Amino acid sequence: MIKGIDLTLLFGPGIPVPAPASVVDALQSVSIEDNSGETQSGFSMEFAVEKDSPLNTVFLLAGGSALPILRVALVATVNGQASTLINGVVTRTALTPGTGGAPGTLSVQGKDLTAAMEIVDFSGLPYPAMPPFARVAMILAKYAWLGVIPQVIPSVEGPPLPTDRIPRHQDTDLAYIRALADAAGYTFFMKPGPAPATSFAYWGPEVRIGAIQPALTIDSGSATNAQELRFTFDKDGTEMPVVFIQNRETRAPIPIPIPSAIPFHPPLGAIPPLPPKIRRLTDTARMNPIEALARGFAHAARHSDAVTGRGRIDVLRYGRILKARGLVGVRGAGTAFDGVHYVASVTHEIRRGSYSQGFTLKRNGLLPTQASVPA
Repeated sequence: MIKGIDLTLLFGPGIPVPAPASVVDALQSVSIEDNSGETQSGFSMEFAVEKDSPLNTVFLLAGGSALPILRVALVATVNGQASTLINGVVTRTALTPGTGGAPGTLSVQGKDLTAAMEIVDFSGLPYPAMPPFARVAMILAKYAWLGVIPQVIPSVEGPPLPTDRIPRHQDTDLAYIRALADAAGYTFFMKPGPAPATSFAYWGPEVRIGAIQPALTIDSGSATNAQELRFTFDKDGTEMPVVFIQNRETRAPIPIPIPSAIPFHPPLGAIPPLPPKIRRLTDTARMNPIEALARGFAHAARHSDAVTGRGRIDVLRYGRILKARGLVGVRGAGTAFDGVHYVASVTHEIRRGSYSQGFTLKRNGLLPTQASVPA
């Protein structure tokens, strides 16, 4: 579709297989949203189809639920490096017939593999003596046939005594896992890879450490690789949580303020704002001290980002695909916003002759914490 970029489409029930050349040739555009947190990642594709095209049958059957699950995977290869953009299932199709001899347009929409976790309600299923991370691992085991690889990080909450209580499943698998993640201060998402038909299912703390992607550069002459980049600084959404730990002897609650600098979530801005709000987490008094502090750290992590950046790049100019849920450098935006940022979401827009990405960045404060970023 684009000189210097190869796009591979795989689809099929159960295990996706490479699409025939005729299907790839009919593909006109692709849009993919890769999000972190509770927002599901998804995709949409548009095909130019003739009346006798087999696409009319395959994808419309999937959209009408005649097929249990029609899986779709998209792999983009840039400069010899392959990246799986999405590994999901079709949820909706629409056909617009052509007029005047022109081909029709088949629109195919879908979500990542978390869509398969919303089909059945397993409410009432017991989990005796199982801590939250063990329940999550057991739930994810049901989706191994879809190529789901669990990445489950144990939380501080231990297993409940069966004589005290037996946890029971509530709602669908996706809703229950997200509820457990919220209670532990964790996040849950599907990350495509390492192979096209596989995905990592991550349940754990949001990690903002690791390798830094090459810098997004703006207004720097020939080094510029970002088409647009803008930042906002808004401290109204930041909060400082105060957890309460109950003294067992006096039964008096002890307030403990939680700073924004926490494990796995180091400050990316040198000067964070003074939070305008102090949030009292009164329900932590019923927890043991370790669980209460973990709840406070999780609340601080979710309410610490005062800087938001949004922009767009041309993938060929940038030289690689920008990945969500990772770190990236910024140059040329001014001293206040240069430095390292967290990539909260990425949108891929692929059309014949162009491949661009929109993105959202987040950071806790102003000014960089390091002198330079990778070019």
